[in-house]
Amino acid sequence: MSEKEIKNTDHLVDKIPITETLRENYMPYAMSVIVSRAIPEIDGFKPSHRKILYTMYRMGLMKGPRSKCADIVGQTMSLNPHGDQAIYETLVRMTRGNGSLINPWIDSKGNFGRVYSRDMQFAAYRYTEARLDKSCETLFYGLNKNAVEFVDNYSGTLQEPVLLPATFPTILVNSNQGIAVGMASNICSFNLKEVCDATIAYIDDTDVDLFKYMPAPDFSTGAEIIYEEDIMRQIYETGRGSIKMRSVYQINKKQRTIEISEIPYSTTVEAIMDDIIDNTKNGKLKEIVNVRDDTDLNGLKLTIDYKASADIKLLMQKLFKITAIQSNFA
Repeated sequence: MSEKEIKNTDHLVDKIPITETLRENYMPYAMSVIVSRAIPEIDGFKPSHRKILYTMYRMGLMKGPRSKCADIVGQTMSLNPHGDQAIYETLVRMTRGNGSLINPWIDSKGNFGRVYSRDMQFAAYRYTEARLDKSCETLFYGLNKNAVEFVDNYSGTLQEPVLLPATFPTILVNSNQGIAVGMASNICSFNLKEVCDATIAYIDDTDVDLFKYMPAPDFSTGAEIIYEEDIMRQIYETGRGSIKMRSVYQINKKQRTIEISEIPYSTTVEAIMDDIIDNTKNGKLKEIVNVRDDTDLNGLKLTIDYKASADIKLLMQKLFKITAIQSNFA
């Protein structure tokens, strides 16, 4: 088009400020993604989790034998069209075998990997089996009594609950991570008994100091939490901050080994081993002879061999400072 022809179409063009376009078009999209992917609803679940659990409930997996995960994934696709692999990875994280959650919702059989291992991959869904954990009764009680609203699925062929009528404090007890538009969330988990004690105390007195009952988060991988009360209170109030976590270990002086049995939730065995190997090669950890993964069916075990001449206290301080044996959850 010539310049003259372009000018003649000016009356057909609406000139709108970019800020208004962002507010009317981009912001609704961003909020939808944030709600769907980054922040769980009050029942403690994001849509992807809820669709899997509800599908398993419809399949009758509250009782009886486990079902092949391939079947569960296939039937979940009637509610979630985002692909079988995405569904299966979400399912894996909710299993007892994977160990990501303090209170797993799925009773599993087979290799589901481990949350503390980067390289231990879960088996394909044709090999693994699952059913709902008995604790899921607290999620579905009242579902058949119109306790929650139902909406059509993406194709209009089925209905699914907007929320689960959960009586279990999932949003506090199980950790949850999410990435959305312009923001991300990383919600830590808490000990179930402490949550229940705090709830009872709050019902009796709304002015109660909940910190007395819930002094710090809890994680499925264990490890020690190192904190100052003032800083932890600030994290509770603002929802922002980082929590320092330190591995649990024992020193075997006869064998000259450091045996690690619990690691921070934010790291993996392989990451710790890589840190130790790299720092041994560059001369920062000269006291270390070898590091190996002795994890077996009894649980996690990372073994570090050190020299007889090593100052073990100094060595541990080095490990805390320059390796992921001590790391932050933020």
